[in-house]
Amino acid sequence: MSPHIGDDEKGYDLDLFCIPKHYVDDLEKVYIPHGLIMDRTERLARDIMKSMGEHHIVALCVLKGGYKFFADLLDYIKALNRNSDKSIPMTVDFIRLKSYCNDESTGEIKVIGGDDLSTLTGKVCLLLLISIFNFLLVLIDSLLVKRTPRSVGYRPDFVGFEVPDKFVVGYALDYNEYFRDLNHICVISETGKQKYKA
Repeated sequence: MSPHIGDDEKGYDLDLFCIPKHYVDDLEKVYIPHGLIMDRTERLARDIMKSMGEHHIVALCVLKGGYKFFADLLDYIKALNRNSDKSIPMTVDFIRLKSYCNDESTGEIKVIGGDDLSTLTGKVCLLLLISIFNFLLVLIDSLLVKRTPRSVGYRPDFVGFEVPDKFVVGYALDYNEYFRDLNHICVISETGKQKYKA
């Protein structure tokens, strides 16, 4: 069960948080504060470790928007590995995907760069969006799942937050490469969309 952020959630005023001055006019509100993201990520790490059994984990990060969540999640998993009786071997890999232009999905997912993922055959993959190889087990962890009419009904194995269909930025999530440097997840304003439009 993941925290459900309601459609009528107002968020938090920007002046309650440290927001870079160059973004203040480009954001409507803080939607999920950094501290809440971190606490939820720590819990997800515990849930993942509990579910993995004794399998070797290959953690696959979807770049670029997933890098902060991925790094924080792995830090918590590594801490659990160091401080518990149960330890699971883990390796890391990366893939870069692109599917948005401005705030609209292009309808297709492009794989950009990356290595030959056939090296993952026969492994347990924790974070993965595509499964074209013969993996032993694939578990998917997603920080956010949007409630949207475009959804095909798929739900990841581990979910940080279930959110309304709003375009959010921050915590490495971007709008045309901007806003990745925000610590909080925020709702972008119309001013911000126009300012950084491709």
